[in-house]
Amino acid sequence: MSRYLTAPKVGILALISLYGDSVVPTGAIVPLLSFIVSFLLPPTGTARGIPSIENGDFLTDSIGDIQKATIVHASGIPGRTLWDLFLRKLWEINSFDQLHVFFDSLSLLLPTSSEEVEKGAEIDSVSPSRMRFSKNSPFGLFLRRAQLEFTRLQLHDSVTLWKGFIYYRSPTVNMWRRRNPNPERASYDINLAKPRVDGQDNLRLILYGDVVEVDHRQVDNSTEDIEKLLEFQRDRMQTTGIRVTEDMKRRLEEMILAGTTIPVLFHYVNFLDAWKCGDYPSSFDNLHRFYDYTMHNRDRTFYQYALLNLAILQKDFGCLSEAIAAMHETISTARENKDLGCLNFSLSWLYHLGKAYSTEVGEIQNSGVLGTDKEALGFIKAKAKESSMWGLLSTTLLGEARLGLVNGESISMALESIAKASHLSLIKNVPSAVASELRMHSSVFTRLGVSYVAWSLEELLLECHFDHSSAEELLYAVCKRSCALALRGRYNDALARMERIDPDILRTLKHQQYWRSCMDLLKLQHALYRDDLNAAKYFRSQLLANPPPDREMAFPIIVLEVNVQVRQRNYSEAIDLLEKHAEKLHAGEADILYRILLMTLKAQIYDQAGIPQKGFSIAIRAASLAYKARLLPALWQAVRALCQVLNSLKEFDAASKLLRAIMPQVLECEDCELAATSLSALGDSHMGIASQLLAGSIKQKKHMTIALGYLEMSFDEFSRNNNSRGQRETLAKKATILHLNGDLVLANDCAARYLALQKTARDEVTMWGGDVASVWD
Repeated sequence: MSRYLTAPKVGILALISLYGDSVVPTGAIVPLLSFIVSFLLPPTGTARGIPSIENGDFLTDSIGDIQKATIVHASGIPGRTLWDLFLRKLWEINSFDQLHVFFDSLSLLLPTSSEEVEKGAEIDSVSPSRMRFSKNSPFGLFLRRAQLEFTRLQLHDSVTLWKGFIYYRSPTVNMWRRRNPNPERASYDINLAKPRVDGQDNLRLILYGDVVEVDHRQVDNSTEDIEKLLEFQRDRMQTTGIRVTEDMKRRLEEMILAGTTIPVLFHYVNFLDAWKCGDYPSSFDNLHRFYDYTMHNRDRTFYQYALLNLAILQKDFGCLSEAIAAMHETISTARENKDLGCLNFSLSWLYHLGKAYSTEVGEIQNSGVLGTDKEALGFIKAKAKESSMWGLLSTTLLGEARLGLVNGESISMALESIAKASHLSLIKNVPSAVASELRMHSSVFTRLGVSYVAWSLEELLLECHFDHSSAEELLYAVCKRSCALALRGRYNDALARMERIDPDILRTLKHQQYWRSCMDLLKLQHALYRDDLNAAKYFRSQLLANPPPDREMAFPIIVLEVNVQVRQRNYSEAIDLLEKHAEKLHAGEADILYRILLMTLKAQIYDQAGIPQKGFSIAIRAASLAYKARLLPALWQAVRALCQVLNSLKEFDAASKLLRAIMPQVLECEDCELAATSLSALGDSHMGIASQLLAGSIKQKKHMTIALGYLEMSFDEFSRNNNSRGQRETLAKKATILHLNGDLVLANDCAARYLALQKTARDEVTMWGGDVASVWD
């Protein structure tokens, strides 16, 4: 396999020579130049049929592409198209000697040097209309490189290139013969077209007997082309996180096996692919093999990057202690080699590792490598700015925003950091950071309870910034949108959206595990709302058997696991489970939102267990923390829990006032479960007030009527969420109120609807083969 020259490149050289002959009319100049440049400088994407690096089309460009680009344009010679003149250029190379002459004649397309000034007049007199290209232009660089590489070729490689050119040109033989009946001009070697002599057939067989059987992959692809394709695949996998497709992997293997040497970068691409698919032994083997070659050829220049890749690999496979040790060595080596880019990235990665696994890697803070969180972010931000690493600086600003949200600090400071990161990405052209900025912006609005703005930002990410986002960001955005749909009660739409995700994203093991965990989480939540405990246990076992790789996904699983125990009325086990997870959260300095939600859940459990006095103080603390941190959805949940406790303590008037004050904001959150339970609690408050009034009075009937209205609204919200138990409880309350009002017909209708819902729930449990008694209240 040639290092640079291939048969298709000889065709491009002939096309440039044709353009240099000044026979291209004015109207065809721009299309012809665009076609040539598309092969010299291939774009990263496919547009209007132009070959792209991503598909590898620029490696296998056939002569048919040139025919399509030139046959539609007339030439400066009457009656001839550019395709006709191009064929003449190709078939003028009718021997191995003419191939050398062709490459020597490329000098006529370049300006003469100072040593050739005396010969310049003679050359110009030969072809005064010939066009010359600047030596530093794309065409000039290509011509000079082609000449240089041809002079470096060994005899065997030159013959291989000649045979490959014959194979490349062979599809045009019939068209050329129709235009030129002369048998000598239609022969692929003019030396064999001369009068027959003895032994000429044997000579043809010896020289060209294998032309038809020549391996076109070896002559159509050069080592540099394959290395360029490998570099693109490496950058694409590192940027987007998507593995090499099976078709591209097969083509790469065929191209590489056709050559005599295997590019070193091929081992690194194999390492990335094995890493993404979860093949731990193969990824280790390919990583060591790649850096063994680079260390042998480039000494210790890239040693720190070997350690960096090793640390990231160890972390993804759960070997945190080995990852930390490798990262510390990476930092030391980067400092020794004064590699600021690697050093800054390593410090940033170490900081984020400590935040994600604070309990497991607490020794990072004790080692003094980074200091406190704010000191670490300030140091990384300063170094990134000094090194002009704008992507890292943008990530650090987003890290500051996230740190403020996690600690419950000012929302305005978080928005300011996000605005700085967005401005930096815009003026420094860092499109890869836009997805992270939009996701962080969406998280802020989610915490503020403005769900429609958060939804719009996620939609903007998926619709407008899809091309510049990594596979991980896209996966997180899709899962967050699906969870938002589930909060609105649209579980079928949420699961359908999860199913429509790009299959290439799920070819990475980590992404597939996260996607599967999110799917099981949605199904578990839906099963709990349908009061199908057997299905809930099944999905719970699935989640516990395959825990999600992301720590943020672990908290919803904890909450649902506690809810399973509450649905079974195992309050003691639910409290023990909740306390165990709460200790882990406090030890690891977890997000304040998680601590507030656990406190709210604990207050609800105490209220349902008949100990509302214990739940009162916990709900007050949760509401206070949520108010200080401006976590509005968590605040509404804490107030809802507080009002339920107040109802249990018979403080109905205070509960109704609190609930009426927060109901507009609760509905704005677009959370069916929160709205339904809040409306139900508000109905209970009015019913409690009615119970304290004189029986049969107008005020009592008024409050009972108001309670019926709130319960009807609560039933609608429970129905949207398909919460079977909530629907039955609401119908039971309505039937009781209607019976007290004397509306026996409506009361019996509610009772019939209650029994129908209970029968439906029993049938669903029977489908799972469970105990029918599990759905009885």
